[in-house]
Amino acid sequence: MIPINRTYAPIQAFVDELARCGLEHAVTSPGSRNAPLALTLAAEPRIQSHSVLDERSAGFVALGIAKTTGKPVTVTCTSGTAAANLMPAVVEAREARVPLVVMTADRPPELREVGAGQAIDQLKLYGGFVKWFAEVGDHEPSRESAIHHRALACRAVATAVGGRPGPVHVNFPLREPLAPVPEPLDAADWEGRPDGAPWVSVTEAPRDPDAIRPRGFERTPSLAREIGAARRGSIVVGANAGVTQDAAHLAAVLGWPILADATSGIRCGPLGYEQATVISHYDVLLRSERFADRHQADLVIRIGATPTSKPLRAWLERCRQIVVDPHATWDDPTRRAERIEHCDPNLFAGSLCAELEENRPTPDEHWLRTWREADALVPEALAATPDPFEPKVWNAVADAAPEDSTLWIASSMPIRDVEAFLPRMEKRLDLFANRGANGIDGTVSSAAGAAVVAGERTYLLTGDLALLHDIGGLITARRLGVELTVVCANNGGGGIFDFLPVAEAADAAAYEQHIATPVDVDLARIAELAGLPHVLASTPSEVQAAVERPALVEVRTDRAENVRLHRALYERVAAALG
Repeated sequence: MIPINRTYAPIQAFVDELARCGLEHAVTSPGSRNAPLALTLAAEPRIQSHSVLDERSAGFVALGIAKTTGKPVTVTCTSGTAAANLMPAVVEAREARVPLVVMTADRPPELREVGAGQAIDQLKLYGGFVKWFAEVGDHEPSRESAIHHRALACRAVATAVGGRPGPVHVNFPLREPLAPVPEPLDAADWEGRPDGAPWVSVTEAPRDPDAIRPRGFERTPSLAREIGAARRGSIVVGANAGVTQDAAHLAAVLGWPILADATSGIRCGPLGYEQATVISHYDVLLRSERFADRHQADLVIRIGATPTSKPLRAWLERCRQIVVDPHATWDDPTRRAERIEHCDPNLFAGSLCAELEENRPTPDEHWLRTWREADALVPEALAATPDPFEPKVWNAVADAAPEDSTLWIASSMPIRDVEAFLPRMEKRLDLFANRGANGIDGTVSSAAGAAVVAGERTYLLTGDLALLHDIGGLITARRLGVELTVVCANNGGGGIFDFLPVAEAADAAAYEQHIATPVDVDLARIAELAGLPHVLASTPSEVQAAVERPALVEVRTDRAENVRLHRALYERVAAALG
């Protein structure tokens, strides 16, 4: 540890502890006040730093890295509105349970509220969206200051990853010198623990059910009897629930279908249990009132976040539910859960399987068979829909993507279409979307962040508004040196709004101008800006050929026709179900 001066030495101690705690990636944005933060992060060899020009984009790059790796990432920026531009990513990290350590530079107290430039009130800037806020303080150089900064960094990482993961905010009021100019300081004062360990180590309680009996395992026998008695049940698995094999095993033992969100990790990849049945098209099936009525479950085990599908949520409102969530949150928008189990989903499923294997329940074969037969109707109806049709575009990308590819899916229509129409496949694909707060903010930047850690080309599935909303993300991706294949359904505005009552109730001109908001932008010019080839495609085969390389692939569709084709497909499936 070689201190430079009174400004840099505490930050060096802080960053050293971040690295000791396992933090591997940092995202920086340019600025004068945060130069000590950015330069110290960039100089730390154990942390890979990524420079992003725009703070809003930087926040989502950090979020994309953290969501893809499952590890904490730090993002730093200068003072003033730069820090305010991180708010959308902080909100998404809060709602999506993504560990971020936000390091904002700030003016020292004497420059606040006196008209100094780039000085706003940054204390608790992100309000309740962060798990924890710390004003670092401005201490004289000393051993006590070093220990303060080291312990603070350890607490920031532990808080971000512990329990329900999320963002923390550490605010650094920095005085001159902001440049790395030498100052005589005693290097020994700033050293960390000699064995390379963090200054403060945080140990979670054992997760082995034989070592500790968390709530939910203590009554496994009685819970197994209750679950085994429900012959018509289902397992609903939400986004990135962190459970695959165990949920599949439990479903196979019970003879229940798994209603798996597209980003659950179960739609794509081997299950390990051939008897397990994943229902991919529940969103389409449950739009049929007759099917939904006939397929009310006696009991639903829901793991992780509630999927996006509105028909599924309506169906869940009529079902008894057990919610399994390791992060001790109250994730029950239906307010119908009888029990919320705060425990590891894999241990929950594994313990139940062990108990049920001894007294395996007799499944209702008709129940599972009718779900399977219904699910098989949707691909046929989808194939019969004329091109260009947006769900077929997204499926074509998934079909063409190599094994273990990363697909980032924009909010609004793309994620809904993927949830409804992407079939179960044996090929491993990692699917991600910003479904914590469900916004379109930072879609491109998040995909760029995912590409940073994937180390290979990443596929972005987006509509035109989400792409244009984060056009700076294309510049970010280029500067980061990552490869993206962007597939954009260009339907001239916010296509999702055409499915809502406002499209018919509002004045047509006002609706187009203020709600649908079409933007007359040539995407070929956007591709040129991003340094990407521009390719027009209209059929699944053309899309598959186009996505073989980095490019901006544009599929032009008509918003009104897209609504008509969706509704016609739903009607055909409902008729077949009837």
